[in-house]
Amino acid sequence: MADPEKVAAIRAGMPATGAGIYLNAGSAGPIPAETQRAMDEQAARELAVGRASGAQFAEVLDRQAELRASIAAVLVADPDDIALTHSTTDGMNLAINALPWVTGDRVITTRHEHLGALGPLFALRDRLGVEIEFVDIGDGGDDERTLAEIEAALVRPARAVVLSHVLWTTGAVLPVARIGLLARAAGAVTIVDAAQAAGAIPVRVEELNVEAYAIPGQKWLLGPEGMGALWARGDWARGVVPASAGYISFGTPDPQAPVLWPHARRFEVGFFHRPSIIGLARSCGWLTMYVGLPWSQQRATHLARSAADRLAAIEGVELLTPRGNMATLVTFRIAGWPAATAVAELSARTFAIIRDLPTLDALRISVGFWNTEEELERFAEGVALLATHTPDTIPPRRTLTVLGSDDSPLR
Repeated sequence: MADPEKVAAIRAGMPATGAGIYLNAGSAGPIPAETQRAMDEQAARELAVGRASGAQFAEVLDRQAELRASIAAVLVADPDDIALTHSTTDGMNLAINALPWVTGDRVITTRHEHLGALGPLFALRDRLGVEIEFVDIGDGGDDERTLAEIEAALVRPARAVVLSHVLWTTGAVLPVARIGLLARAAGAVTIVDAAQAAGAIPVRVEELNVEAYAIPGQKWLLGPEGMGALWARGDWARGVVPASAGYISFGTPDPQAPVLWPHARRFEVGFFHRPSIIGLARSCGWLTMYVGLPWSQQRATHLARSAADRLAAIEGVELLTPRGNMATLVTFRIAGWPAATAVAELSARTFAIIRDLPTLDALRISVGFWNTEEELERFAEGVALLATHTPDTIPPRRTLTVLGSDDSPLR
């Protein structure tokens, strides 16, 4: 299809894109209708016949294997190196806590990390006295500065480097592959929060020189919440997690026989919501086979750059995203406007689905392949209106009186 027809077909298959200008996949992406149907069918089946038979258990294992393969296709990885998790935070906790931390250890991270990565580090600091060094990488837009700061921090022994592939704050893409090489040379492992990378930008995870790469299901992979994955390098996974990870009583000759999970599956804990397993696999398959990852990622990056250019050209707007080192997130401020107030005003005036970043007092949009230039222009016009006013001087929104009501205007 030509792009206009393809985008129209994609949007028809993602109903939420018609609910407003959908610019918040960095929190949760729009679910394809095909994914929701598959989840609904599984949920209806469970309601009708239950979930407890041995045959159903065996089928769940097959569906989990399909999901690992679907995620591996997105990351260009071996399915054996994929462990299913419940979120990026879950994966970061599993990878970080697998390391043999002792009192006196150090970990290196940046000032831009999400609590999903910082939480387990703070716990290690409080429990074992692990030293956390926060390196200053500015906005993340200068690769040489980032590398120099991390290399300087690695002069002293460190157990791990923990950081994001794409910063959730400024949207900068960090030079993860080069950082991984620096860490290995210093005897440290690299654990990556890929919440804003997986599905949004091209990833060949085995070429990143990292040991662990945690991803979510609900953001750029367009799946349900409560699902994620952890890619773990095979030799590292075998070294930090015991081979016997559990026991299976269904379908094995000896119910007490230990399960020798291959590679990353050693990180899997417990079971998962069955409709969500099927849903995330369907979304990953929809992205790779129906939409096409190269096309979707190129289009999203192009649109994000276009949005950044529009916003940067507005007097009174401060662009925080480094223009030369960006992915699909665009972070900015509007002079005179608290970010939360601006989000509410823009949502009401342009029907944009966006968010604020309280720690930066900034607005963030997440641009997807489903967006259009017309949507971005309409959003920029709303930002331009706010930039010429303050919350006190902006003209009131037009009101609509509903006949038959108490004549109270609705805004």
